[in-house]
Amino acid sequence: MNMLSQTAATIAPYLSWMALMVLLPATATCYAVRSAATAVFLAIFAVACRARPSREAVMRALPSGVAVGLAVFALWVAPERFDIYRRFFIVGSGETAGAASPYDPAVCGWALTIARLAGSAFVIAPAEELFFRNFLYRWLQKGGDWTSSCLRRFDLSAFLWTTALFALEHDRYLAGAMAGAAYGALAIRKGLGAAIVAHVTTNLVLAVYVIARSEWAFW
Repeated sequence: MNMLSQTAATIAPYLSWMALMVLLPATATCYAVRSAATAVFLAIFAVACRARPSREAVMRALPSGVAVGLAVFALWVAPERFDIYRRFFIVGSGETAGAASPYDPAVCGWALTIARLAGSAFVIAPAEELFFRNFLYRWLQKGGDWTSSCLRRFDLSAFLWTTALFALEHDRYLAGAMAGAAYGALAIRKGLGAAIVAHVTTNLVLAVYVIARSEWAFW
């Protein structure tokens, strides 16, 4: 597989997600459409790049990935208790807790709420890790020849830029920076699989928390 094809397959899931986020309105139905489209590109990546990890690789990635994912969830949720965090570290208006949300099952139905959970945990999380950690971090080290760069090699400049750009993608940019740093450090230390497990864990637990407590502001 040549570098151009590998680049396209690696970044297509994230770029499709971002493009559809801009083009489609912020409704539960459109979120499900966005998730489905991005899932198709993830499947294409898996087939094209033969990215099918062995059972042993998955088992190795689980302990550290789940631990980091839970820690990031705690870092994401805990600071919401402090007004100073809400005031200075959240960009945009956002929704307040208890406000009507397009993802509330009372508004959109349980099928679309579960689709929102699945898309957040199992679609956008791996798509972001493929883009930020597998592609961008390595590209910042080597430029065009990113496939020859090793993910497990620490590069301070690339690490900081990747973390900063990941943070700016989120309205809670301080929490986003902490999450990006945690996922990035884990990818370097344990590999991309562990970072994906961590990101999936964070988003899955956050989704369950949001639904159970009606904390729709996180979505």
